[in-house]
Amino acid sequence: MTEKKRRQGSHRVAVSGDVEVSAYLEIAEGRRDEQPQEEPAKPLGEEREAVAIVDFGSQYSWLIARRVRECSVYCEVVPHDATWESIASLQPKGFILSGGPGSVYDEGAPQAPAYVYKSQVPVLGICYGMQLIAHQLGGRVALGAKREYGLAVLHQNSVSTPLFEGLPPDIPVWMSHGDRIEDMPPGFNSLAYTDNSPIAAMGNDQGIIGLQFHPEVVHTPQGKNILRNFLYEVCGCSGTWTSGSFIAESIERIRNQVGKGKVICALSGGVDSAVVATLINRAVGDQLTCIFVDTGLLRREEAERINNTFQKNMNMNLIHVNASDRFLAKLSGVVDPEEKRHIIGEEFVRVFEEEAAKIGRVDFLAQGTLYPDVVESALTGSRTVATIKTHHNVGGLPSEMNLSLVEPLRFLFKDEVREVGLALGLTEEMVYRQPFPGPGLAIRIIGEVTRERLETVRAADWIVMNEIKNANMYRQLWQSFAVLTPVRSVGVMGDSRTYGYMVAIRAVTSEDAMTADWARLPYELLARISNRIVNEVPEVNRVVYDISSKPPSTIEWE
Repeated sequence: MTEKKRRQGSHRVAVSGDVEVSAYLEIAEGRRDEQPQEEPAKPLGEEREAVAIVDFGSQYSWLIARRVRECSVYCEVVPHDATWESIASLQPKGFILSGGPGSVYDEGAPQAPAYVYKSQVPVLGICYGMQLIAHQLGGRVALGAKREYGLAVLHQNSVSTPLFEGLPPDIPVWMSHGDRIEDMPPGFNSLAYTDNSPIAAMGNDQGIIGLQFHPEVVHTPQGKNILRNFLYEVCGCSGTWTSGSFIAESIERIRNQVGKGKVICALSGGVDSAVVATLINRAVGDQLTCIFVDTGLLRREEAERINNTFQKNMNMNLIHVNASDRFLAKLSGVVDPEEKRHIIGEEFVRVFEEEAAKIGRVDFLAQGTLYPDVVESALTGSRTVATIKTHHNVGGLPSEMNLSLVEPLRFLFKDEVREVGLALGLTEEMVYRQPFPGPGLAIRIIGEVTRERLETVRAADWIVMNEIKNANMYRQLWQSFAVLTPVRSVGVMGDSRTYGYMVAIRAVTSEDAMTADWARLPYELLARISNRIVNEVPEVNRVVYDISSKPPSTIEWE
């Protein structure tokens, strides 16, 4: 969403032959006629350029979306069976067909909707998407004599194409396919090849392009440039998707949706709920009431920070509920991690219900749902439920509350949420706050949660955070924290024998928490953390460092 100077260009790819898309439609229409029938409604605010990414089950579909957004072009991932009516409001200036695990010639293989070709806008097919273009438009796809997985070298042909503008003639690309194009559809020319794929890229004169490799992965170093060329030079996008345009459009949408209604928002202190609350406050002011449920399971000074930020500095309507005694009573004697989560989630909902009832009439619930949640829900066929995402999945609201959802971030990725937060004037400390689990410190205490153990892990965690920040490593890490284990060991402190707890330090790097690697913290930093913990936290006499990655381990211990 960074503002850059954009170049507009034609969507035509110069190849020999000029076969019209309409000539392909009898082949492409394998299901039903979904040709656009009318001009769809324009989005609110400034006219927005958009691209639709049609998903065929690829693990990289969300990554394609991220790369497109990084080029300051708005996009949405849609299921391969989405109707035209469901996406018409996007007014897509182009389609990207994702990869997929199957073969296009398999019985029941998903096909690209006919409107993709009838829309007469550029189309980019990636891997399975390229094979679909060939299969549906009159070419031939077959099992390759040799599979091609991993790095390959792409060699451009002499055919001129804006897709590779500014790129060297030979570039490394990432391949992951067993099928290959044997015969191109009429009107297509080969744009590039590899040693194993004679047709590694193809295109026609109507802006329909296929790539056998994956430009969206980091293993294709020039991949983002290729996608940028498709968006700007082929689709004619100018890159207007910025934090400022999103904020202006969101405020207008929220005002239109909420009208004179009342909105409640659960604040957790995380960036998602903070940005949601700030956007809605900008849009409807006093019609918003934020509810902060203090479970007693937060980190040191967390509650004070939330109050200062939202109530004192931003002058929001904030209800602060100190429910720590209730949560600790419910958790008494509980050691199973799943039971802890269930109890905390259920109790959170009960407290939230009680406070919402005191407000009077409420019409809307604000949630911090992000785009990965929406994509996963849409592509698995499940429906989004009314869970309090702003509190990191700690519990679901009962259906009898009957509130409409306000989800202004539902089409943003985490990094985009942070950009919007900064543009809204939130502090960097809040915007770049590391993720914190909804159940809080309860799942960073292995075993029963007591007030004493909470103070122990809270003190150790404070030291970890302090030293990580002093070393200027906080922004480099996805998460870093302390875990209080039930293990006790013998130690010697000042000529006396001790029998104290063992604390584990966890620090990981990640882009999205789906996978994570343990952080290679400097030995000097680990030594300072360990020394401070055993000296400043009386109950602890041993510190260890967790060097497991995800998978096989999870980031949190419980």
